[in-house]
Amino acid sequence: MVEQAQADAFLNALRKMRGSAGNGKLRQALNWDEVTYNAVKHDLLATGAIEAGRGRGGSVALVDRTNRAMIAEILRKNPPPGFSSPGEAENSATADEKLADQPTSPRRGRATPVKSNGGNLGFEAELFKTADKLRGNMEPSDYKHVALGLIFLKHISDSFEAKRAELLADYPDGAEDPDEYAAENVFWVPKEARWSHLRASARQLSIGRLIDEAMLAIEKRNESLKGVLPKDYARPALNAVMLGELIDLISGIALGAERGEARDVLGRVYEYFLGQFAGSEGKRGGEFYTPRSVVRVMVEMIEPYKGRVYDPCCGSGGMFVQSEKFVEAQGGRIGDIAIYGQESNYTTWRLCKMNLAVRGIDADIKWNSEGSFHKDELRDLRADYILANPPFNISDWGGDRLREDARWRYGAPPAGNANFAWVQHIAHHLAPAGVAGVVLANGSMSSTQNGEGEIRRALIEGVSGAPGVVDCMVALPGQLFYSTQIPVCLWFLARDRSNGVARDVKLRDRRNEILFIDARKLGHMVDRTRKEFSDADIDRITRAYHAWRGEADAGAYADVPGFCKAASLENIKRHGYVLTPGRYVGAADVEDNKLPFPERLSTLQVMLEEQFAQADKLTETIRIRLAGVRVDG
Repeated sequence: MVEQAQADAFLNALRKMRGSAGNGKLRQALNWDEVTYNAVKHDLLATGAIEAGRGRGGSVALVDRTNRAMIAEILRKNPPPGFSSPGEAENSATADEKLADQPTSPRRGRATPVKSNGGNLGFEAELFKTADKLRGNMEPSDYKHVALGLIFLKHISDSFEAKRAELLADYPDGAEDPDEYAAENVFWVPKEARWSHLRASARQLSIGRLIDEAMLAIEKRNESLKGVLPKDYARPALNAVMLGELIDLISGIALGAERGEARDVLGRVYEYFLGQFAGSEGKRGGEFYTPRSVVRVMVEMIEPYKGRVYDPCCGSGGMFVQSEKFVEAQGGRIGDIAIYGQESNYTTWRLCKMNLAVRGIDADIKWNSEGSFHKDELRDLRADYILANPPFNISDWGGDRLREDARWRYGAPPAGNANFAWVQHIAHHLAPAGVAGVVLANGSMSSTQNGEGEIRRALIEGVSGAPGVVDCMVALPGQLFYSTQIPVCLWFLARDRSNGVARDVKLRDRRNEILFIDARKLGHMVDRTRKEFSDADIDRITRAYHAWRGEADAGAYADVPGFCKAASLENIKRHGYVLTPGRYVGAADVEDNKLPFPERLSTLQVMLEEQFAQADKLTETIRIRLAGVRVDG
């Protein structure tokens, strides 16, 4: 029987080592023989006072009982897929056995993970609910940086500690060599920045200062993170008790999981929190976050299997995360695609850098306040895949200063609306066989103001040696986005429509037609104000496009009245080069009458409020300009 004095000595020594230590180092500090040490350790493990760490070298760590109970209850009710506690790990199926049990993809004929917009969202949802309760009266726009910064810190610290344990077991001399960590895309985390240190200090009033110092220390040792991490945890407005409780909560994420699995769980939590914060911020949230189901449609349409992926207004990086998921689901690996992006909002750029780092994605993401139009940081890039959700109908984009820009091969975009500037910027950056998916306002499909109709015609037919690039148009239902509840559309562009390439296979010649898909009837309500596409919805949309392009394993294409139509250029010309799918697929232009009246009224009210807001903005602009007019005489 282990004596209480021995147990207390063990725990006190572990506390002095900031809550975790290797078995050899701890036994040496206690000056015990191996038999005594192992007996005390076994007893404390059995009582739950300590837990076994990762790595073959062996380590132990103190357990925060409050946090442990809270996280254990969340995991018991909503275990994340593929996650098992340390005690269950021995009885769980191997990764290969799990993969063998998954359904095969009907299009690809290989085992792929089951796709879901939310996966098992109970785990992430419960964590977010608990974290949100800690927020108190703090604005979501402020709190998101607090929570996401700590999740990021937990992720890189866990990755570092796991790699360190491996090195101590296999190559002790490399444990202090930063190059050994960089080789596996693991950030170097100094001692004062490690999660075990912060967790041990979580109840101190100085915890905010300690977190700031940890962030600064990490940025100092990792060039790619300089200027990225939040460093204002010590500000008086942040409650130290709240910070401590948040650290306790986050401490349990991916507890006991292997390094690769832990990275995935933390990545899922980070992505879910981003989406929830976007929902809390409403229209402002839409500026940094594109709903996951929309991104999935775009990614699975253009299939970024390998090559260069670019987003000129990348927000928090959701397009890139989904592209990497697609590659892995199709049997590829992270690194098969090279990622490039640009963002003009500094705060959003930081979110993107952290989001990608949590996922282990290496990327070249540029920032400047002038944006991609006026300071194109990737001027020479020609991308194989471009995914973008640019801001809609921007009127103050500075177009009058770019009238002769080389990117405007299809016509100079109007200074009062940036929609066709985005389309042409994206077309300019496409590689010879490149493809792109772009989210735009519905007006882009039919507007004829300020020369937009002529630009759209040129994009369809080609002009002055520039090929026609419009490949497919998809009309989306309303209420998919946080930033607006009115419907928007997807443009899919292809640089080479004479054949083009998908997965190294030539596609059929599509130069004399464009595919139209009307997806306005698809989607389901996930809450009072927002819709999502189901897996079946996404599969229906993407299959139609792949079959129409001539992909061998997508089956034969056929028009479906009310849903999809391959329209000839002659037919499109008769419609005045309007690209609204409802004109071609055989469905009525207005289908909202089939919706319940409360839903129709809600959508109409949102549209009216947005139009009122635009009118107020325009009125204010006119007043300002009139105030500056001098009347002589």
